[in-house]
Parts: sequence; structure tokens; C-alpha cells
Amino acid sequence: MSGNDKPEGSEPINTDAADREIAEEMAKAQDEEVAKELEGVPEEFLDDGADDGGEDSVEDALAQLREDLEAQKQEVLYARAETQNVRRRMEKDVSDARAYAATGFARDVLSVWDNLSRAVEAIPESLREDDGMKGLVVGIEATQRELEKVFKQNGIERVEAVGQPLDPNHHQAMMEVPSEEHEPGTIVQEMQSGWVIKDRLLRPAMVGVAKKPD
Repeated sequence: MSGNDKPEGSEPINTDAADREIAEEMAKAQDEEVAKELEGVPEEFLDDGADDGGEDSVEDALAQLREDLEAQKQEVLYARAETQNVRRRMEKDVSDARAYAATGFARDVLSVWDNLSRAVEAIPESLREDDGMKGLVVGIEATQRELEKVFKQNGIERVEAVGQPLDPNHHQAMMEVPSEEHEPGTIVQEMQSGWVIKDRLLRPAMVGVAKKPD
């Protein structure tokens, strides 16, 4: 029998069918293994992304992300603006506290100024010429000038009154004075000086205001 002769009674082997069966068995085993690994995993995580929409879904997602990003940006800008406003308010409060810290003290010291002013105005000319009293007069006047200097250094200034039109924000009219020389409403007399600290009124000036004669 030659090498090409086949044994009697033998049938040819179909290798393609055998390979196919082996491949099917391997695929089946692999599917079973994957199924075991995926047991208990929620269905939403098993989505293969092949749902309806395709590119439209991606575009929608990007649009939503852009919208969320813009909203977050606006919130950051609002928060930053609010922080700046709070800082400005705090800085103004601190500045005001420093500028007007002496307000109460200044009001109390104004009575000292009033007494000094009355004392200076009450000194008769004869006393000013008296050699024995000149030192006292000069001392009182120097004290008044020094007090006024301290006032200015702390932003405390006297309100202009005589010759000015009546300003209800700085003057308090106590009486009307008939006058042909002044326009009605012009201050012609000051009974008590007025004072301001920075831009705030400490005390209004008490004044007499001109009016037309009867």
C-alpha cells in the first residue's frame, strides 16, 4: 500500500467543522465568564452608548456643559462684586470712625470756646491798655487762638454766618432784624457760633436774619 492510500473503511475528517465547533465552545465560555462578572451591575452602566441621538446627544451634552459653565462664571462674578462692595463699606466705616471719633468730645469742648469768646469780648478797652492787666488779656486771647488751631488740626471748623444767606443745614434763625441795607434772608447777627467736623454739623450757628422793614 502506497503512502497516499487511505485505510479501508475510513472517512475523511472535516477540519473546518471541527474548528468551528471549538470556536463556538470558546465563545460560549467567554460569554459565560463575562456574564458572571457583570452580575449585580446596574443596567444604566451597561448602556453601550448606541442609543438614539448619536452626535445629537453629544452636542446636547456639550451645550449643557457650556450653559453650566456660564452660570458658574456669573456666580463667581457676582460673588466677587459683593466681596468688593463689602470691603468698600468696611473701609468707609473705618475711615468714618477715624474722622468722626472726636465728635462727642468736640461738642463738649465748644462750651469752653464759648466761654473764652465771651471773656475776650467782655474785656473793656481800658483794661487792655492797663499795663497790669495786659498779660492776662494776652493770655486769654492766646488760649482762644490755640484752641481754634487745635480744632482745625482735627477737621473742626467754624460755620460762616454774618453776611451769608441763611442755610437751614448750618444756621438756626433765632429772630428777624428789619434792615434796608441787606437782602431779606441775609444773616446780620450771630448769637452763637456754629461748627462742623469734616462734612458733619456739630452745632448750627444761632443767627438773626434780615427782613424788610415794616
